[in-house]
Amino acid sequence: MPARTLALPGGARVPVVADRWHHAYGVVTRGRVQLELRDGTPGPVLGRDAGFWLRGTGVRALRNPGRRTATVRVLTPDSWRNDMISSTDTAVRVGRAHGFRRLAVTGLVATPAAMVVTTLAAALARAAGVDFEIPDGGGETIPLGGFAVVTGFFSLVGVVVAAVLLRFSARPARRFVWTAVALTALSMVPPFLVGAAAPTVIALVGLHLVAAAVMIPALTRSLGARAD
Repeated sequence: MPARTLALPGGARVPVVADRWHHAYGVVTRGRVQLELRDGTPGPVLGRDAGFWLRGTGVRALRNPGRRTATVRVLTPDSWRNDMISSTDTAVRVGRAHGFRRLAVTGLVATPAAMVVTTLAAALARAAGVDFEIPDGGGETIPLGGFAVVTGFFSLVGVVVAAVLLRFSARPARRFVWTAVALTALSMVPPFLVGAAAPTVIALVGLHLVAAAVMIPALTRSLGARAD
């Protein structure tokens, strides 16, 4: 039997039919409801969100002591199960939607932050004498803007990876940490293969770590907060 709503207009009295309340549980959803006891004397007054059983209590009627209509949601075992399933499905959908929005906001904030921090670190390294020259690239020097572009691109890749894990993984935060750390480790291999001087290699590796230090914690916190 599905859940039903019992409406009691102001001053109304509704007799309790035992068969209809045998397995039922009532919850006051609006106004106040007073229980009329076995001998006809007034019983306790229940306010909004109060729940009650009537089986075996001897309560013979429900009264509305107020002027405005009161309502009672009457639940049965079948309706509890249906309500729980519906509530769970709704909670999952809402939680997932909130998680994606939170992740998007985090990505929009963390990505520019990582770009700025990495570019500033590259500028400091250049001021300290690192030339960022790539012999295998024709002896070209990496411009400061190049660090910002590359950092922004791979930061957005990280956001996409986080979104995929949020959608398909039961533990997205933990999976993201392992994935991001592995990808960061792989990203530090190319600097050793381009024939650059040792200071340049060290600086490039350090810049990868700087970007990761901004993005990984931010995205991990966002994924870990999805169940809040």
